[in-house]
Amino acid sequence: MAIRTWAPPGPYDLGRTLGVLARGPGDPAYRVTPDGAVWRASRTPQGPGTLRVSAAHGEVHAEAWGPGADWLLETLPALLGATDDPAAFTPRHRLLHETHRRNPGLRLARTGLVLESLIPSILEQKVTSDEAYRAWRLLLQRHGEPAPGPGPRMRVMPDPRAWALIPSWDWHTAGVDSKRSATILRAARVASRLEEAAGMADTEASARLQLVPGIGPWTAAETLQRSNGAPDAVTVGDLHLPKIVGYALTGARGTDDEAMLDLLTPYEGQRHRACRLILLSGVVPPRRAPRFSVRDFSRI
Repeated sequence: MAIRTWAPPGPYDLGRTLGVLARGPGDPAYRVTPDGAVWRASRTPQGPGTLRVSAAHGEVHAEAWGPGADWLLETLPALLGATDDPAAFTPRHRLLHETHRRNPGLRLARTGLVLESLIPSILEQKVTSDEAYRAWRLLLQRHGEPAPGPGPRMRVMPDPRAWALIPSWDWHTAGVDSKRSATILRAARVASRLEEAAGMADTEASARLQLVPGIGPWTAAETLQRSNGAPDAVTVGDLHLPKIVGYALTGARGTDDEAMLDLLTPYEGQRHRACRLILLSGVVPPRRAPRFSVRDFSRI
């Protein structure tokens, strides 16, 4: 076990900062224990590692296990949002001002691991969240490896070669169609080149990811928000986000991507943070239709 302590420069909210890294309540690579500690299982450049992070008395205490322990602790401040600058955001709407005021400890996490965020983002393409979370959970349980160290039972995601060796029937059983599985296989073949995006400027990083067929602006933004802590990586092409942003800022329904980007123009450079705050506000348009039913591709 290796340990490290980091002192945030101001108010800090561990749960909200790292919570976006969880892929559903049953994510095998992310756990929150009853004591409030956050556990993450990651595949680092040095190998698998498990990280336990807890906050108390103005400090964040971290412990790590496995071959990737040193890497996880070395990059801990960035993961916790040390490279993020919340002061760069100036709210220009009452709702954003109030949500920003109520969440002074929110930081944008930066994992520095591209594939870890890219693959679950691909799984989330064109399906419900529940479908994507189930697929991620099943694939890690079947093809991941046990996370090192003590703590809750967790799984480290497969390495690129293991992703490439997943048989077609396991993709099918997990409910992943051929288009998404093929995109993941293409990404796995060039994993080392995609990981370089973690050290690039956001625009160049997005362009690098989108060189892979099947990865578009939506998937690239969802990835870079986590791997790079990109404050301006606004998600376009989402079914719900434009409507939520439009309703929160104007009260209008049916906002599309173009109108959403227009509304977010005053927050250029911080548009992702603005969207995070809008989502945290809880202001959403009233539902007029039932939720999409979860499709079971494994029975097709």
